[in-house]
Amino acid sequence: MNLRHGLPSEHHSVFDTKTIDEIYAEVQEVYTSTQLPWVVGYSGGKDSTATLQIVWYALSRLPREEVRWPVYVIASDTMVETPVIVDYLDGTLRRINEAAKAQELPFEAQKVMPQITDTFWVNLIGRGYPAPNQRFRWCTERMKIQPANRFILDRAAEFGEVVMVLGGRKSESASRAQVMTHKHGRITGSRLSRHHILSRAYVYTPVQDFTTDDVWTYLLQVPSPWGSNNRDLAALYRTAHTGECPLVVDDTTPSCGNSRFGCWTCTVVTRDRSMEAMIDNGGDWMQPMLDFRDWLAETQIPEKKHLYRDFKRRTGQVTVKDGKLIRGPYRLDFCKTILRELLHTQKMVREDGPDPEMELITEAELHEIRRIWRTERQDWEDSVPQIYERITSKQLAWLQDDIGAFSAQEYRVLGEVCAEHDLPTDLVARLMEQERQMQGMHRRAGIFQRIDEVLREEWRDEAAIRRAYNLPLLGIDDDEEVVA
Repeated sequence: MNLRHGLPSEHHSVFDTKTIDEIYAEVQEVYTSTQLPWVVGYSGGKDSTATLQIVWYALSRLPREEVRWPVYVIASDTMVETPVIVDYLDGTLRRINEAAKAQELPFEAQKVMPQITDTFWVNLIGRGYPAPNQRFRWCTERMKIQPANRFILDRAAEFGEVVMVLGGRKSESASRAQVMTHKHGRITGSRLSRHHILSRAYVYTPVQDFTTDDVWTYLLQVPSPWGSNNRDLAALYRTAHTGECPLVVDDTTPSCGNSRFGCWTCTVVTRDRSMEAMIDNGGDWMQPMLDFRDWLAETQIPEKKHLYRDFKRRTGQVTVKDGKLIRGPYRLDFCKTILRELLHTQKMVREDGPDPEMELITEAELHEIRRIWRTERQDWEDSVPQIYERITSKQLAWLQDDIGAFSAQEYRVLGEVCAEHDLPTDLVARLMEQERQMQGMHRRAGIFQRIDEVLREEWRDEAAIRRAYNLPLLGIDDDEEVVA
C-alpha cells in the first residue's frame, strides 16, 4: 500500500522510502522478536492514534498463534482534563476494548490516574501548592509521570520486562529529535532503546520518522480498526486549533506548549488557546472554567503574591534569598476561596453544560482536602463540609473523628488564652494536634520528635521576619517557587 500516490508531496516524507506494508512488517518483526508485553501510550491525539492504529493492523495480520503477548493501551487522565477531550477519550477506549474482544486481539485499554494524595486539587487547595508555572511545574511528576510509570513497573514486575510503544516523532521539535537520535540507551542492531529511568523497560517509536503530514495522510486514508472516525479527530483539532499532549513518562517528553490538548487548569501557558477555540466554536458552557483558570493564573503575578501566599514554606521555615523573602504555599484562607470558586464553577457547568453530574473535583478529593486542612493546617472550623453545603445545598458522608477533633469555638478560646501569654495561637494548636493524633496509641515514642519539629518551625510573624532580615515591610518577592 503506497499512501503517497495522488497526494501533494512533502519533503522527507516517510512514505517516499517505505510503504505502509513495510512499516507493518517492521512492527511485526519487533513484536515477535521481543516476546514481551507491550504498553502503548495513548493520549487520543493524532500521533498516539496513528501509533496504536499501526500496531493494531500489524498484529492483526499475524497468525493468531503468534499474537501471544498482551498489548496494554494506557491513557493518562490527570483528573483535570478538558471535559470534551475526556469524553472523546472515554468513548475511544471503550471501542478499543470492544473491538479487541470481537477481533480476538490481545489489546486492553485503560486509564491511569494519579493517587488521591497526588491530584491537582489536593495539592493546590489542600496543601496550598501555588498554581504551576514554567519554573515550578510540580503537577507533571505527580499527575502524569508517576501514574504511567506505576503501571509500567507493575507490568514489569509481572512479566520481567516490557516494551513501551510511544508516539514520539523526530519532527516534533529540534530538542525531541536530539533526544530520539542520541546514542545513549540505543541497542545495537535493534529498533529498541533502553528507557533511561525505568531499567526494565524498552522504548519503541514506530512513527519516529513520520512528519505531521504523514500522520494525517495515514489517519485520513486508513480507517480506524476499532470503529472510530479519524475525521472526527481531525475536526477536533480544527475546532481547538491545537496539538496533542503526549503520554508523559519522563522529563524528556516535550511539554504541551502554548497550543495543546490537556488540563483545563493549566497555568503554565499564558493563554489556553485550545479552550478559547472550543468556546468560540460552540462550547459556551466551558466559559466559567476558562474564567476560573485565568483567575488562578493571576495569583502568579509577582506584585500580588503577598495577597495569597504565606511567608513561610510548608516546613514552617523561612527562606530569604538575595535580600528577598521567598513566599511559600497559598494561605489557608485563600485555599478556602479557591474551593468556593471551584464549586461555583462546577455548579455553572452542570447547569449549562451537557452533563448535569459533571465533576470538576471528586468527592474523594474533598475528603482528602478536609483531612489535610484538619490535621496539617489547623482548620478547627472544619470548613470543607460547610463550604460544600453552602454552595451545593448538599451534604456528603463526612467521616466523623472518633477521638474528637477541636472546634472553631475552642480555637477562639485558645486564641484568647494565647494572646494573654503572648504566644502564637497556631503554635499551641499544632502542639495540641500532635498530642491528639497520638491519643490511644500503645507506644508514644515519636511524640517528643513531633513536638521538637513543631518548636523548630518559624513562629514569628512576617513583620518580625522582615525586620530581622532588614527587608522592606512591603516589597515584591522573588518569583522563585519554594513550597516544600
